[in-house]
Amino acid sequence: MASKARGYSAAIASNPYIVGSFACIGGGLFGLDISSMSGVLNNDAYMNYFGRPGPNAQGGIVASMPAGSFAGALLVTWLADFIGRKKTVILSGWIWVIGSILQCASQNRGMLVAGRVISGIAVGLASAVVPVYQSEITEPRIRGRIVAMQQWSITWGILLQYFVEFGCSYIDGVASFRIPWGLQMIPAIVLSLGMLFFPESPRWLIDHDRPEEAHQILADLHGGGDLNNELVLLEYEEINAQVAFEKNEGAKSYLDLLKPGIVRRVGMGASLQMWSQLSGMNIMMYYIIYVFQGAGLTGRRGNLIADSVQYVLNVALTIPAILYIDRWGRRPMLLVGTLLMGFWLMLVGGLQGRFGHWGTVDDSRVWVIDGHDSATKGIIVCSYLFVCSFAITMGPVSWTYPAEIFPMRVRAKAVSVSTAANWAFNFALAWAVPPGLSTIAYKTYFIFGTFNFAAFVHIFFCFPETAGRSLEEIEDVFAQGHVFTAWKIKRDVGKKTLEQVVAQKKDIHVRARHLHHPLPFTL
Repeated sequence: MASKARGYSAAIASNPYIVGSFACIGGGLFGLDISSMSGVLNNDAYMNYFGRPGPNAQGGIVASMPAGSFAGALLVTWLADFIGRKKTVILSGWIWVIGSILQCASQNRGMLVAGRVISGIAVGLASAVVPVYQSEITEPRIRGRIVAMQQWSITWGILLQYFVEFGCSYIDGVASFRIPWGLQMIPAIVLSLGMLFFPESPRWLIDHDRPEEAHQILADLHGGGDLNNELVLLEYEEINAQVAFEKNEGAKSYLDLLKPGIVRRVGMGASLQMWSQLSGMNIMMYYIIYVFQGAGLTGRRGNLIADSVQYVLNVALTIPAILYIDRWGRRPMLLVGTLLMGFWLMLVGGLQGRFGHWGTVDDSRVWVIDGHDSATKGIIVCSYLFVCSFAITMGPVSWTYPAEIFPMRVRAKAVSVSTAANWAFNFALAWAVPPGLSTIAYKTYFIFGTFNFAAFVHIFFCFPETAGRSLEEIEDVFAQGHVFTAWKIKRDVGKKTLEQVVAQKKDIHVRARHLHHPLPFTL
């Protein structure tokens, strides 16, 4: 039953999949935005109303959302620590509603860009804080699976919004794009109202001197309400010990991100988000209409249907990743994924270069394939396989890994910096891809294929495995060193029993008393 004193529903908290996945609606907002643009790029009503924007102007309109998201993600560095993870998620939903209203009512490009920037701030907040919230309320056994659902919600947002726009494309006039843009606010309202029934992060509560509340939430989350459940006690003691250690280390500061041991992880989190953008997935999501158009797939309806198949595959192939991410491990998924994505993009570029030529489609200069049906089909199939490869590997891991590698003291700040890297590259690529496709054409695919192979090398040498450990046990993984030999760190490093954690906590308190810095926690 719901408890007013607790401020959340204990029944909801007792189901790890509900409590872990509901906040993913915040990720779905990102997906909604991707389709809100990709679905109108060949909509005559949209093109005519906004003055038929050229490659550079259209890139600017699309890029305005990730520009706002960059600012929103950085805002989390302060907001998630100040008001808490839960309230930040709620706030992101209401900001999205404001942005959706402006987009729906937009009278010109400037108003549309303003609405997309505001919606972007909401997406930036949600994309940075939701993985942190999920990682802090789920047990190690299923943490990867739950955080990976962030990516699945993005794919669902893309798919649902795309089909709404597909259906609305049969409407004549501006309603064909205003209706989908207005409907975007419904999931955000559900998110903001629904989160009122969910608990705050127990790690944030302990860090803010509210250990009793945190203990009760952990009991409701992982022990059926039993405060003395062994897993609950283990987590409670681990978090207490870690927070005590971090408070003994000194006050939180942005400079903590530059400390030895932390700066390495900030670099890893930011670079993984960077590689997820440089993988080329942006081309296939934002601008798939241009890709298939260049492949020789002409006709508005045929193009929209081919695009929708890709979005369905994106949703379906994320499911195995969610189910098996904790069994397969983060490293193998990233390594296999980057190799496959690089391979498919090189094939697309090769087919485009071999069979294509400069032509004109819808009054635009396009590198297009004519009269080579097998090449057209080959490009479409390779594009589908690329999306499947991303969905089952890099997509979910790029959200999971940064959310679990940082200590509590800097987690919100570090994850927000990592996510800001995602949005910085998202912004740059969203703007650069249309001019790129209209100038260097098929060579664009070779560039992104090369990025994937570079990502493989970086991940192989520098990214250790983190699956199956509590957030506190992951500290031992990075204590091993092996900065450039990550494969040497075994999967059992860091595992602890309750007795070991209690003994470690006692040792921390003894050292603290010795240094004349009494701590707020007692055994």
